[in-house]
Amino acid sequence: MSELAKNFVNAVLKDYLYYATVTQLAEKIHCGDLSPINLTEHLLERIEQLNTTLRAYITVTPERALKEAQEAKDALNEGNLLGPLHGVPYAVKDIFDVKGLPTTAGTNILSDNFPFSDCSAVKRLKRAGMILLGKTYTSQLAADIIGINHNQGTPHNPWAENEHIPGGSSSGSAVAVASGLAPMALGSDTAGSVRTPASLCGTVGLKTTVGRISRNGVYPLCWSLDTVGLLTRSVEDAALIYDVLKGTDSGDVSTFNVPDHSPKYSIKAGIKNLKITFGETILFDDIDPEIEKTVRESGEVFHSLGAKVSSMEIPEFAEANSIDWWKIFSSESYYLNRNLIENHSKELDSSVQWMVGGQKTKAVDYFQMLRYQTELKRKLSETLSDVDAIISPTTALPAIPIKTVDSNSEAYEKFKPKYMRNTQLGNFLNLCAVSLPCGFSSKGFPIGLMIYAKPFKEEIALRIAYAYENATNWHNHHPSLFK
Repeated sequence: MSELAKNFVNAVLKDYLYYATVTQLAEKIHCGDLSPINLTEHLLERIEQLNTTLRAYITVTPERALKEAQEAKDALNEGNLLGPLHGVPYAVKDIFDVKGLPTTAGTNILSDNFPFSDCSAVKRLKRAGMILLGKTYTSQLAADIIGINHNQGTPHNPWAENEHIPGGSSSGSAVAVASGLAPMALGSDTAGSVRTPASLCGTVGLKTTVGRISRNGVYPLCWSLDTVGLLTRSVEDAALIYDVLKGTDSGDVSTFNVPDHSPKYSIKAGIKNLKITFGETILFDDIDPEIEKTVRESGEVFHSLGAKVSSMEIPEFAEANSIDWWKIFSSESYYLNRNLIENHSKELDSSVQWMVGGQKTKAVDYFQMLRYQTELKRKLSETLSDVDAIISPTTALPAIPIKTVDSNSEAYEKFKPKYMRNTQLGNFLNLCAVSLPCGFSSKGFPIGLMIYAKPFKEEIALRIAYAYENATNWHNHHPSLFK
């Protein structure tokens, strides 16, 4: 083979490795066609080449990655397969504790915050044989939906040459997966922080129900709403990794007495006769026309797959959007971050200053809102008694230039609801959800379709998302700029 031909083959192989799914990589690793060491080396090389531009990783761990890759290879050589994820690399948002690395939560104020052990999620992935590549950028304190971080740097949305918003707060994780710097990444979702960056960067984003995956060792933002989520290249990957992460953990009491299931076996069951509804009216209010058209066209896909597709108003969404439920969010966030806010306010982005309002919330108002939240959840359960899932746009707009939203506080506050309204309602009402690509805007930016399911019905959301993904080809599109 000529040198030119070899270079061509190597280029094709690398491109495949960069954008292959976890499922595809695992299959090649487990049958001996791909070494975990070679895969890790290729990804580390790509990170070194592109991370300065993309700003996906705040910390890269080549020594740990290569050590874990060697361990994964040795175990396979000994016939000790640790599970379906064995030998596959991943990244983790910098609010998840990793022993030996600082958990900065997006601010240099916490640069000396070194944990004593890995968080529960990282421990589970390590036991499954996965390989940690490093930690990804996040918005300060994981508290910004736009994804901008003036303190440490803002990740670069890979779908545009000039800087567009990546979505937050799991910004670096979304950019890493979308750009071929990691096959999957851990994120968190408190008001849309997995789904919004997934939508804007063109990946799959899974938001779980509170209690489904342990938050032990994850920097908290709001204990009532915080969830661990995933950013992946396929729905099957999300189901596979979710299956490893879910379960009871003594370090997080919310995981106790949670009903169990195994979606990796059910997602391929099809969606015939499932009842799927467009969530009118609030979820489609003030939506970019291109996004609304693209999302509504998904109904035709679901109908062709045998689902019963309808539209219905969901008054609980509109009611939740009209009340001051932010009292819960700001009160808990202020309490958890009060030392930083009181002692380092000048070092915090303006995008997290909303936490200060939590200081003024009266206890009676906080508990009243918790009670109101419980009642709304009950009413929603009745409304959805004959519905399997709700579909809507993930965000009201595609990605826009950073300079547009970051020019001043007025601009930021104008655009913030565009990227958070539809997602935050699911957090307040404790629904689970999947966001996945369903098309592109005329300017070439990904559009996200969001599938809501009832609490602890992740298998339903994943099943519907899997059916849609396999009936379309949007998930196979990758940004061309950094290929």
